[in-house]
This record gives sequence, C-alpha cells and structure tokens, in this order.
Amino acid sequence: MIELILSALAGFVAALLSSNGGNNFPPPLGREEEEMYFRKAKLEGDMKAREKLIEHNLRLVAHIVRKYYASHPSEEDLLSIGTIGLIKSVDSFNIENGARFATYAAKCIQNEILMYFRAQKKTMQEISLSETIDTDRDGNALTYEDIIKIDDTIADDIDAKIKLKKASEYIMKNLSEREREIIVLRYGLSGGRAKTQREVATKLGISRSYVSRIEKSALEKIKSAL
Repeated sequence: MIELILSALAGFVAALLSSNGGNNFPPPLGREEEEMYFRKAKLEGDMKAREKLIEHNLRLVAHIVRKYYASHPSEEDLLSIGTIGLIKSVDSFNIENGARFATYAAKCIQNEILMYFRAQKKTMQEISLSETIDTDRDGNALTYEDIIKIDDTIADDIDAKIKLKKASEYIMKNLSEREREIIVLRYGLSGGRAKTQREVATKLGISRSYVSRIEKSALEKIKSAL
C-alpha cells in the first residue's frame, strides 16, 4: 500500500514540477485563510480544506528537495517522501501554538526525508557512507554522508523572516514615539548605521542612562510580542 501511495504522490508532484519548472504550484495561503482551512479540517473534518492546505504548501516540498538534494539521482522519490512529511505536518499541526505553519512543515518534510535516508542505510549495510553516489555541477563527489549531514536552515530562515516582520510591525504600531525613535537609531532600522547609546543620547539631547532604560523597556515589549 505504501508503495502505491508513494507512486501516486511522486507522479502528482513530478507533473506539477515539470510544467513551468514548478512555478505553477498554488501560491502560499495568507495567515487568516490558512487558519480558516485548519479549523475546518480539524474541527469539522473537512477533507477539502485539508487538501487545500496540502496543495498550497507543495512548493515548500519542491523548494527543500531542490535546494538540498538537487544532485540526488532519485529526486522524484524524495518529492514523494517530502510530500508525506507535508501531509503529516498538516495532520499534526496545532494552530493554537502561535507558530507559522510553514516553519513547522519544513521541519516535518526534512525529517521525513532524513528518515528515508536512514532507513536506506540500514537496508544497505554493504554500502559505505563515503561511497560516491553522484557528482555536483563542479564535478565534486557527492556521498551518502553528505546527504545525511545536510544542515537544514530553511525553517530557521522562514521563522526569522516572520519574526522580523512581526517585530517591525510592533515597533511602528505599539511603541511610543520616544521608544521607537531610540530603537530605530540604535539598530539602524531606517537604513542608516546602528548607533551607540552615547551617540543616540547626544543626537536626542538626553542622558545615556535614559537611552539605556528606554531601550531595555522597548526590547522587553518586543520580546513579549514575539
């Protein structure tokens, strides 16, 4: 049964990838729309909502496979394995934890692929981890060890972007004018050079200790918001 599922998923994802280089994947859902579909899927058992969540996150599977496993000879299989990880993430994600689904899904997809490699390793004990299985574009050897040890940063990248956007919105909407002014100057958020507390104090005509207190208070507020 699992082989049939993998085959079907591989065909579906590969077909999407082959058209326009994979650019025809449905676009990512907005935060509110995503939450709506999750509530329908979780609370009402709406299978169409579940399918919607899977379809609109297929590009994440393709992104991970292409970014980290482009040289692997069985890319189609990895797309299938990664899609299974995506499906598991849709079924297990808790919308109440405040995290963005893409961050959680990326980890699940990568974990599913790594589990696949580990299972292969167990069933092929005669193959050395240092054995060359492919070469990259520059002719460098690619081994099983290289694949298994790939350092995944996509989830961290996504999470960082989400937090940066949220922090920027909070700074503009919730901090007082003085707090916002100090944070912008201290961390160069307006595009200029980040300034020291003494430089900020001189520019605003206040004491350095006052700048320090305001900055600390503002950072605590931002940290709580995140």
